[in-house]
Amino acid sequence: MATIPTPPAEPQDSPDGYVGLESDRAERLARERGWSTVRSLAPGTIITMEYRVGRLNFEVREGRVTRAWKG
Repeated sequence: MATIPTPPAEPQDSPDGYVGLESDRAERLARERGWSTVRSLAPGTIITMEYRVGRLNFEVREGRVTRAWKG
């Protein structure tokens, strides 16, 4: 049987710490902390639900992060 690959570890970082930050600053900070993909989305944006290790999602309203989650 083929072995199941082990995904890389995610940064030890809490998404909640980005809420309230300006989106540009939040994106820069997330990349500095090791997130491989950072995605900013408008409220209500339709997205797929697949989980991606190393991805951090931001919901941005009026230039500020209102919600942040992994995957």
